[in-house]
Amino acid sequence: MPSVLSAPAREALVADLRALVGDRATTNPTQLEHHSHGESWHDHAAPDVVVFPTGTGEVSAIMKVAARHRAPIVPFGIGSSLEGHVNAFSGGVTIDCSRMTRILSINVDDLDATVEAGVTHRTLNKTLNNKGVAFWVDPGADATIGGMAATRASGTTAVRYGTMREAVLGLTVVLADGRSIHTGSRARKSSAGYDLTRLFVGSEGTLGVITEITVRLFGLPEAVSAAVCPFDTMEGAVQTVITTIQLGIPVARIELLDEAQLDAVNKYSKLNCVLKPTLFFEFHGTSRQAVEESATAVQEIAAEHGGRDFQWATTTEDRSKLWAARHNAFYAAVALRPGCKPWTTDVCVPISRLAECVLETRADVQRAGILAPLVGHVGDGNFHLIFPLTPGDAAELQKAKEVNARLITRALAMGGTVSGEHGVGVGKMAYLETEHGEGLEVMKAIKRALDPDNRMNPGKMISI
Repeated sequence: MPSVLSAPAREALVADLRALVGDRATTNPTQLEHHSHGESWHDHAAPDVVVFPTGTGEVSAIMKVAARHRAPIVPFGIGSSLEGHVNAFSGGVTIDCSRMTRILSINVDDLDATVEAGVTHRTLNKTLNNKGVAFWVDPGADATIGGMAATRASGTTAVRYGTMREAVLGLTVVLADGRSIHTGSRARKSSAGYDLTRLFVGSEGTLGVITEITVRLFGLPEAVSAAVCPFDTMEGAVQTVITTIQLGIPVARIELLDEAQLDAVNKYSKLNCVLKPTLFFEFHGTSRQAVEESATAVQEIAAEHGGRDFQWATTTEDRSKLWAARHNAFYAAVALRPGCKPWTTDVCVPISRLAECVLETRADVQRAGILAPLVGHVGDGNFHLIFPLTPGDAAELQKAKEVNARLITRALAMGGTVSGEHGVGVGKMAYLETEHGEGLEVMKAIKRALDPDNRMNPGKMISI
């Protein structure tokens, strides 16, 4: 797609950025291509220049240069987003925060830490080793915490520890004009003013560039156990999840894989799970007895719904292998069709409608005659379809679009949302008005107030 900048304007922009940060402003074709896409199927679109700042001050200076040249801005973490968030559809400046990797503070007593945007969640947890605390939001990919905040990410542990909405206590954000603001505090609650932290968490780079994040930590559980349980039917598996949540049994993770996804995971991660609808569980507790009580209660519920064969993973090595396999589900599905162009989508529904939504979606996929493995963080009503598409097959792509559209319509009709964790980006924009109604106009008003020239990640989330 063409840049909104003319050739002379691009040259002037690049010259000013290089005067500011030297060779950390690059127009190298390889770098431009790398920053033209994330993990999604959407068309690639390269920026005019990629800049690698090393701190909030440099981001502010870069934003002021971009404002003078009226250049679009696209924030970039590691490129693992799934709805076209980082594709530079209008060209401009991609701000890659991957060199902003300082862990600014760790406060074990207060259970919080402050990091720069380029720190990944695994890097933070490695630093927290031997401190008795952990950062529990885990989207699978080793995403940057800045990117996770920008997309309001979650993951397998959200059922117990929450999403980035709950995990973020405060932010440093650079606005479109280059001003730097701080939101929130390290206090556990506040009733002072608008909640700007929640405004920017999930804003997907459309309101500003997140440069520093204060996140909530949790103490490590004294005991951990995991299990895999196949079910005779998909309905039985989902009903087990619903009953477990409704009874308030504490679980750290409940993940659902259908037969197609389990087949992919078996092949990719060298597991030997039986090909039936299957739940992966993990239990955290203050004692071995507490974990065993929770696990036994869930096992009894599962047995009532056709779950006959709990297989325990009690050692750290076994649990790591199990969850590595789950986290690699996307790549496992892609490996089913080498050379495919993957498209993954997600919705989230109230837990009471989960079984209905999953079963109707599976039936729809089968009627469409398309390969679409299903996997989900079903403890909070969130699940995904992964379409490994044949490049150039327009008919197959159209089938996937139609299945996706029906999935979203189904979820909204059940009181759900178009995305539980992937975000809006460009892929879900068309459905926001249906979900939010007049609320979308309020979002547009906020966008115009903070980004009147529509330079912040234009073409994503909100069209103005």
